Amino acid sequence: MAEEQNGAANNAEAPNVQFAMQRIYLKDLSFETPMGAEVFKKQWKPQVNQELNTKTAKIEDDLYEVALTLTITVKLEDETAFLVEVQQAGLFGVKGLEGQQLAQALNTACPQILFPYAREVVDNAVTKGSFPALMLPPINFDALFAAALKQAQEQAEGSKQEQAEA
Repeated sequence: MAEEQNGAANNAEAPNVQFAMQRIYLKDLSFETPMGAEVFKKQWKPQVNQELNTKTAKIEDDLYEVALTLTITVKLEDETAFLVEVQQAGLFGVKGLEGQQLAQALNTACPQILFPYAREVVDNAVTKGSFPALMLPPINFDALFAAALKQAQEQAEGSKQEQAEA
């Protein structure tokens, strides 16, 4: 009985956290084939380079736009066969999170939701460009966020050491 009362008290003290996807939309799409028709004469041994970036903007209280930019460059030897850039965005309602928790939600949960949409847009653009389907592997946004935090901490410590030595 005492455990039930403690459990109820703990639940009452827990913050009212709300996370809701409001809308997902394609913000920008670019597809280029710089070599033109010459690309189809070459043997298909592609070198794929993938770049990923996220950008967050506060739209109003508790409403954030998160944009995931995915840039795929495919080269044959030293020439670019095609380049596709997708900016997949979403509006997310986030309430009850602040500081580190809010940053983590916006930089991990939101991109995790957006990535499958961006991956589908990339695949569709590539196949409409008459190239073989490009299936991008999943991305662990939690690991990327943790690595970015670690790098920021190391840079901050390095700056403090440089200032202390000066």
